[in-house]
Amino acid sequence: MAELIGSVVMPGDRVAQTQLKNENENKKILLGPGVTEEDDCLIITKPGILRFRDPKVYWVDAHQKRYIPCKGDSVLGIVTQKVGDIFRVDIGGSELASLSYLSFEAATKKYRPNVKVGDLLYAKLLVANKDMEPELVCIDSSGRSSGMGVIHGDGFVFTTSLNLIRKLLSPHCVLLKSLGKHFHFETAIGMNGRVWVKSENDVETIAISNAMQAAELMTNEQIKSMCSKLSKVVSGLG
Repeated sequence: MAELIGSVVMPGDRVAQTQLKNENENKKILLGPGVTEEDDCLIITKPGILRFRDPKVYWVDAHQKRYIPCKGDSVLGIVTQKVGDIFRVDIGGSELASLSYLSFEAATKKYRPNVKVGDLLYAKLLVANKDMEPELVCIDSSGRSSGMGVIHGDGFVFTTSLNLIRKLLSPHCVLLKSLGKHFHFETAIGMNGRVWVKSENDVETIAISNAMQAAELMTNEQIKSMCSKLSKVVSGLG
């Protein structure tokens, strides 16, 4: 398996689990996007580059915009309707996700969250599989919001590739830290390919959004240089 890491793989490629277990029998194999299990083999389900990280996590890194809901993902969704005690939320998947009004911090039958159609939500997928509709929550395991819920105020939302989302969230990417040295801004990044950005004015908000989208194929050094130049350009416009 080691020789396949970093290589291009195609749907249908098979890897025997015995080959993986021989590498380190004490670690459990964890499967990410693009890899599934069948019999004693791992099956590649989408084209891309096979990646690995400790503790023994395998996934396929592919450039795609179509989002497939995955349990535990933090996503940005738009409330499209309210049906009884359930909100229907568009998260960019093949079907709408459901969100109970009780899935908010401190929500009770008497105290209901102020959620309206059209609101932007930052939530986590509690249920996501091919046989059930996705289910969202805006609380963690201890009942706290932990930053989830309705995103209030102005801002800009854009949709990008899932590959860029993974890069933005990677601890090795310097983009957010570099932008933070030059701008005061807030952002929410969803694993479903949506990003929300809010800065002190519209010019900075659009500049930061463009920088995020331009960083997909850049190295860290190129990102730092871009952020420095962007700061000078935006300050000149101000």
